[in-house]
Amino acid sequence: MEFFDTIEHEFDFCVVGGGIAGLCAAVAAARSGAKTALMQDRPMLGGNASSEIRMWVCGAHGENNRETGLIEELMLENYYRNPYKNYHIWDSVMLEMAQNEPMLTLFLNCSCMNGEMNGNRLQSITGWQLTTQKFHKIKAKIFADCSGDSVLAPITGAEYRMGREARNEYGESIAPDQADAKTMGMSCLLQAREYTEEREFVPPKWAKKFTAESFPFRAPTLQMDSENFWFLEVGGTSNTIDDTEILRDDLLKIAYGVWDYLKNAPENKEKNKCFDLDWIGILPGKRESRRYIGDYVMTQNDVETEGRFDDIIAYGGWSMDDHNPDGIYGTEPPTIYHPAPSPYGIPYRCVYSKNIENLMFAGRNISVTHSAMSSTRVMATCGTLGQAVGTAAAMAVQKGLMPRDICGYINDLQQKLMRNDCHLPFVAARINELTRKASLVSNMKNAENLRNGQERSSGGADNAAAGEKGCYASYHFDSPQKIHGIRLIFDSDLNRSTLPERERKLNRPMQHNLFLDFGKSYLPKTLMKAFTLELEQTDGTTETISVTDYHQRLYLWVEERTVTSVTARFLETWGNDECRVFSFELLQKE
Repeated sequence: MEFFDTIEHEFDFCVVGGGIAGLCAAVAAARSGAKTALMQDRPMLGGNASSEIRMWVCGAHGENNRETGLIEELMLENYYRNPYKNYHIWDSVMLEMAQNEPMLTLFLNCSCMNGEMNGNRLQSITGWQLTTQKFHKIKAKIFADCSGDSVLAPITGAEYRMGREARNEYGESIAPDQADAKTMGMSCLLQAREYTEEREFVPPKWAKKFTAESFPFRAPTLQMDSENFWFLEVGGTSNTIDDTEILRDDLLKIAYGVWDYLKNAPENKEKNKCFDLDWIGILPGKRESRRYIGDYVMTQNDVETEGRFDDIIAYGGWSMDDHNPDGIYGTEPPTIYHPAPSPYGIPYRCVYSKNIENLMFAGRNISVTHSAMSSTRVMATCGTLGQAVGTAAAMAVQKGLMPRDICGYINDLQQKLMRNDCHLPFVAARINELTRKASLVSNMKNAENLRNGQERSSGGADNAAAGEKGCYASYHFDSPQKIHGIRLIFDSDLNRSTLPERERKLNRPMQHNLFLDFGKSYLPKTLMKAFTLELEQTDGTTETISVTDYHQRLYLWVEERTVTSVTARFLETWGNDECRVFSFELLQKE
């Protein structure tokens, strides 16, 4: 007897897991024309970045290395919509990105429970939706596991690894001598708020007791707004999937005990008297569990040699941040930051399964060793991987291929990613013939930079065209030409973290501890706010497209026109005296 209904669906592409990687994968596929499903077991999107866990999005270090594409789109929308860094508004920014896509269907509060195989292909998955008390069975041509814990691995029989490789297996100097099942642990974060009056705290009886001697390496503090207590970590010597509930209970005992120490220890009581516990995470943020095996396993050595693969589809640049499995109970520092170049490339062969034909993955579960994963796991990197996976999946669906087959079209995939503002180090962008052969007339400095294919400053070259407000650039043709759209890339200040006085209010994607003097953040002042596009028609008339209150780096206008010239006129920024533009391209039919 069946008590609950099963609703059947059919899609081109199905993503399991709605964290940053899964969100970017689903949106990228939907925007590329694939009918896409996104199954997420929580009521909101964002995973570790959401209001349930509250880890801010981190990525590549270094000058001009900030990730663009969908990650930058999210960051800029959050600056615009959420200047006071409210986590619930941030949830809505991520939800809105998904809901704006007509080709994307969300299944929230829906846990993937089972699947059906046909040989070495996954035919369907079934999820239980808690809120509606229904099963959803989703059939798809291609699936992507962005769940972090790789929930589709045991369902499909996909090859995976969990734990640390031995040093001699891949010749990794930072790996342990012997392979083991240890991983990085998980954390429940805290968020404090400052008030004008004193606030008291009475700890629960089960809270752990801490003293200053309990923190030999890093003491918790409320004297800096960036403290999020990430080092209150456990689980690396347990199983970070099987033992999550037990570990969560331990983390809560630790978290309340740490707050008791911050509020009531003699050395802290006076300086923290006006702080209160504003929020505590009840859902642990995970760092590591199952990692899939793809056609290639990326290692520490690949990271250190800059990952100069022919099939680069994303990049990293965070240090190899290898957390101590013992976490807060350890007798050694909570993490070791092993140096890594920034950027380094990540190959396409790391994002699809070695033995399940239609299974892809993005996030902390890609095909890398533990050592490499200590860098690739951060969320901005995961988001760029997600965008690459979604784009590749849509391409495979359109061509009637499987993910591995896209290796034969890797340059097409790379060019499509770069057209959608995904920077790929060591890969040259193609500028189409229509744009290259047009006559360029402009009063901007370095106007030819608008079509040089370099869409950020690099190697000492600025790569932007610049001019005073009202400056323009025009493409002219000797005869009428058919265009299929216009693409612009503006300057969103990829180095917006470098000036100390701006770091607190602008650079950090979200705010953690909430101080009384914390003010309003703002959009990068270099961004273009208002501009016009003027399309001269064959009959001599001009169609003008006016754009105001714009706040993104990438602008795409996709419509077909026959023109004799196209002029972009740049009118207003979000605060900069100078207008800065990296790309002005006329689109041709693909």
